[in-house]
Amino acid sequence: MDATKPGAAATLARAVAALLALASPAALYAQSCAMCYQSAAASGSRSIHALKMGILVLIFPPALISIGIAFVAYRRRNLYNEQP
Repeated sequence: MDATKPGAAATLARAVAALLALASPAALYAQSCAMCYQSAAASGSRSIHALKMGILVLIFPPALISIGIAFVAYRRRNLYNEQP
């Protein structure tokens, strides 16, 4: 780690926290609402499959849109800077 960068430790701490959050078991989040858990557990296999597909539909399009906006913003970051 480069000691000359003032935010290097903070960046490293954020990265470690993000990795720990992603590595935590998904089962912990699924059981946070007892009614939701019981309802999903009591439903049939077709309903469980529909719930999983619904989750994917709700997660991926916004994530891809956000990645696209970030990519375009990164590519055009110097578009309006004055040339020396």
